[in-house]
Amino acid sequence: MNEQNCNIFFTEPVVSAQKGERVDKFISDFLSKNCSDYKFSRSQIQKLIKNGFVTCEETEISDCSFKVKEGDVYQIQVPEPEEADPQPENIPLDIVYEDDDLLVVNKPAGMTVHPAPGAYHGTLVNALLYHCRDNLSGIGGVKRPGIVHRIDKETSGLLVVAKNDLAHQGLSEQFFMHSIERTYYAIVYNIPNPPSGTIKGNIGRSRFDRKKMALLKTGGKFAVTHYKTLETFGNLAALVQCQLETGRTHQIRVHLSSIGCGLIGDKIYKQSHVSSLKFPADMKNFLDSFPRQALHAATLGFIHPRSGKQMKFETDFPEDFSELIHILHNI
Repeated sequence: MNEQNCNIFFTEPVVSAQKGERVDKFISDFLSKNCSDYKFSRSQIQKLIKNGFVTCEETEISDCSFKVKEGDVYQIQVPEPEEADPQPENIPLDIVYEDDDLLVVNKPAGMTVHPAPGAYHGTLVNALLYHCRDNLSGIGGVKRPGIVHRIDKETSGLLVVAKNDLAHQGLSEQFFMHSIERTYYAIVYNIPNPPSGTIKGNIGRSRFDRKKMALLKTGGKFAVTHYKTLETFGNLAALVQCQLETGRTHQIRVHLSSIGCGLIGDKIYKQSHVSSLKFPADMKNFLDSFPRQALHAATLGFIHPRSGKQMKFETDFPEDFSELIHILHNI
C-alpha cells in the first residue's frame, strides 16, 4: 500500500490483559480510543481485515476471529475511496515452481505485489489473476488473492503464492511461526565489523518518521538477523548474506544500517556518512543513481502444506544486482 495515498494506523503493543482477544475487537477498541477523527463500525473493520488491510509485521491477518498475542503491533491501512477490483493482465511471470496448491515466483525489482492507490495495474496480483484464472485463494481478500507474504516493491526475489485455502492457511502458519527459510543477499556500504555475526534488537515504527522502521529500546518486536560477509570491495562496500530468524518489516535494512552498513540504493535508510566514502567519481555517480535497494531474496524454503514435503528454491542474482557487483570489482 502506498503510504502517501492511504490512512495508516499502528496499534499500541498488545498487553497481557488483551491477550486472546479477537483481532477485530482489539482494533475496534484501539481506533475508538485513539483515532477520534475516523469512525469505523465493527463491520467496516471486519471488511478491512477480510480484504487484507490489517497486518502484523510481514503477515496479513485475514481472519476476524484471530486471537491477538501479547506484544503484537497491528498495522491498519484504510484505502482511499474504493478503486476497482484488480483485473487480470497478461504480464509475464518468472515462475520457479507450480502445482495445484501453490506457485513460487521470482519477482523482479520494481513490481508492486498488490494493487494500491497510484499502482492499480502491472502488479503481481494482476499477473497472477491472468495466469491462474479462478485458481487463487480467496483468504487474502479480493485485492490480494493468494498473497501470503510480500517483499518490498524494489526488492527482487522469491515469493510463494497460495492457490487454495489449504495452502494459504498452511503457509501463513509457517510465516507466523518463523519457520520459513529465507536467505537474502545485500550489497552494502562499508565492511561489516565483525565480518559475520548476529544482529539482535527490537524493531518497530520510528517515532520520528512513519515511513521508517527503527531499532527501539522499548516496544517493537524482537528481531534476529544472522549475517556473513561474502566479498569485500576495497574497504568501501561488501556483499553480505543474511539469514532471517525472524521476519520483521524492513528487518535487514534496519539491522544492517544499525552497524553502519546501509544498503546501496536504499533512499529511505540512506546514511549521512556515505557521502564521505572515497569512491572514484564515476563509480560514485553510478552508486548514487542505483534505482533500488540492493537486496535480493535468493532462497525460500518451506514445508508443502498438503504433502508435508520440505521444499527449497533458489534463484540467481538479477542483472542489475550482478552489474553492481561487477562495477564494484573496479575499486
